[in-house]
Amino acid sequence: MPSLTYQDLHAAHAGAIEAEVTAALEAAGPPGGLLRTACEELLDRQPMRYPLSVLPLAVHGAETGDPEPALPLAAVHLLWWTAACRMDDVADGESAAGEGASGPETSLSTLALGTLLPLRLLGSPRLPGPSQQSLAAELISCGLAAVGGQLADLRGASGIAPRRGAVLAAYRGKSGAPFAMITGMAALLAGASPERTAAWREFGDLLGILWQFFNDQEDIASGRNEDLANGTATHLLACAAESASLAEAARLGLLRQAARTSPRAREELLGMLLRDEALELFRQDVERHRVLAHQVLGRLGGREPYASCLRDLVDQAARPSLPAPVPAR
Repeated sequence: MPSLTYQDLHAAHAGAIEAEVTAALEAAGPPGGLLRTACEELLDRQPMRYPLSVLPLAVHGAETGDPEPALPLAAVHLLWWTAACRMDDVADGESAAGEGASGPETSLSTLALGTLLPLRLLGSPRLPGPSQQSLAAELISCGLAAVGGQLADLRGASGIAPRRGAVLAAYRGKSGAPFAMITGMAALLAGASPERTAAWREFGDLLGILWQFFNDQEDIASGRNEDLANGTATHLLACAAESASLAEAARLGLLRQAARTSPRAREELLGMLLRDEALELFRQDVERHRVLAHQVLGRLGGREPYASCLRDLVDQAARPSLPAPVPAR
């Protein structure tokens, strides 16, 4: 058991992170202003279930022993993911009607919250001047990669069964890139060497993919099954397709389309996803990314208790929440 978990780190800095977010919102205008109200409503609608805004604090702490200089980056991480999750909901076809905002209004508020306010925050005089351009470049690179990953995700929403390689490539864009962005930012802010900064980006990429695996499992374990209803090309769906016979793979594709509107199709599709063969492929890929993430952290080392906090975060992201596959005899 680590001496500091990421939940502990968040508990210690939650008030300071909230203050950073409030300060960032001031760039959207005074309280009650149209843009600021839209951004605040977006934050209220999309609360983060897990306090991963502390990731840059843990990285900066591992590099320097002091997490607090990375507090503005925690706000960047929170704002970016709030906007991204909202856009993901819109992309999945969720209607904004009845929520107080039209589709165009949602698009505009997510642009402000996820890109413009973070860019303003990264240009704050509170951050070292020489690092500001590099930090902004990280945000832009992440945005481009994330959009590419989300487009690949949308293009994969067809009746054709996806392949694991294609799904992982999409995950690397839409989940790996944002985590690599924030770990890279924290390393840059800490004054890490280019080699260490690249390694922190590599770690963030792996952790982001692991967290996407975690989200995929949670969607099923919770009973929400939103991915099934949306026809999302998940990694587990690709595992089911690759472990199926030709006839089963064809059936999988048909069920994937029917599951958007049919509870019975969703139930049958879920049964195919939870077959031992599919679960074993999924388990292998999760474990491979977990091991790689630990290997990168092993190379980086870092100061305690923040290094062990990051190792614990990897293990929490990789923990299974679906039925264990039955070992082959």
